[in-house]
Amino acid sequence: MKYLLFAQENGELLEFPDLQMAARLGDELVVPEAEELIPLPEGATLTMVPGRFPIGIDASGQLKPLKYHPYQEKQAPVYAVAALLPQGFTRTLLPAIAAGHDGKRLPLLGYTAVGIDDNGKFWIAAKQTDSYDLWHPQFYNTPELPQLVEKKCVQFPGNRLIQQLGKCALEYGCFTAQNMFYERWEAGLPVSPRCNANCLGCISLQPSECCPSPQSRIDFIPDVDEVALPAIAHLKKDVNNMVSFGQGCEGEPSLSYTLIAAAIRAIREQVTQGTININTNCGYSNAIRQIVDAGIDTMRISLFSAHKDHYAAYHQPCEYSLDTVRENAKYAHEKGVTLSMNLLCYPGFTDRESEIEKIIDFVKATGISLIQMRNLNIDPDIISERFPGETGVGVPAMLDILGDELPGVRIGNFSRPKEK
Repeated sequence: MKYLLFAQENGELLEFPDLQMAARLGDELVVPEAEELIPLPEGATLTMVPGRFPIGIDASGQLKPLKYHPYQEKQAPVYAVAALLPQGFTRTLLPAIAAGHDGKRLPLLGYTAVGIDDNGKFWIAAKQTDSYDLWHPQFYNTPELPQLVEKKCVQFPGNRLIQQLGKCALEYGCFTAQNMFYERWEAGLPVSPRCNANCLGCISLQPSECCPSPQSRIDFIPDVDEVALPAIAHLKKDVNNMVSFGQGCEGEPSLSYTLIAAAIRAIREQVTQGTININTNCGYSNAIRQIVDAGIDTMRISLFSAHKDHYAAYHQPCEYSLDTVRENAKYAHEKGVTLSMNLLCYPGFTDRESEIEKIIDFVKATGISLIQMRNLNIDPDIISERFPGETGVGVPAMLDILGDELPGVRIGNFSRPKEK
């Protein structure tokens, strides 16, 4: 039996054994199945959900909200608790929560259902979907990181890109930014302050009436040397090192396609090993073709839905459509670029049968070889309001279907270098 957790106003977490843990799949409140729960993994954190109270299940099997502190006489409000997952884990259920204390939108986080058992052990609604240990939290935010950032800034004096990555590494804890200073694995190369979409869950830019973005967007376009010189040094360190355009602190990288194409050519004049990657919405046809022709190695395409209407409603693209994305992906695949999909996964939506069918069709049509599961960071009520409809089959079932229908396609969470 898993029980309800709640948070006091001071943030302290308490259990309430009178109510069993409930969870949310789309718009439905459910009792989590055993296959949907795992013990709280290392690197996961628990957080209070502001302005929301928890919902549990009483002894009669009825859903019951917990609005006030059950252990105090005065009516002190309590708040729901959610887990935030480390990389390599895919959320299966959302917390069972309801708005009660204010009407504000929630911060853009990947809220995951969590409960506690009789032994005080935390359980979360997730599955481990990748085991690429290079992204384990133990390798990041180490004591020497500030000195490594300073050293790299000295190595590349006046380089605005390195200075931006230093901010991302130290202030936001971005792993791809930190890798530039650790001189290993996948390192980010943000290049674009602009975007050609208005995604509902954009983490770098939100309208003022919505919710605060968790990080600020890059506000300049670096020059070719600012991009190429650090990238050359990074790729020379190891054959499996990567550099990636398209980070959380920027808009759509392909809008800086002239810079990217020139940087790719400059990099490849100096170093042939390693992987040059782009994370993109793949919607700007001329840009994608020029980047592909310049010699990009791998491309990860972000997708909330492969249904054209749902794609348009979430991504809100400017002057392109899902059909454009599909054709650009085909072009890249035909030119030898290794493709992956960055699937923005939301329990109760992504696992709808109609959505799964569209994903399978898109993957088969474009030659995508890797589906990277990404837990969508968003207020659940936004998705419920914008995308009402059928109930999902569950994330575990969805993963099984994708595995059966796409036997040559890897399901995971991380980008791989081309040699892998």
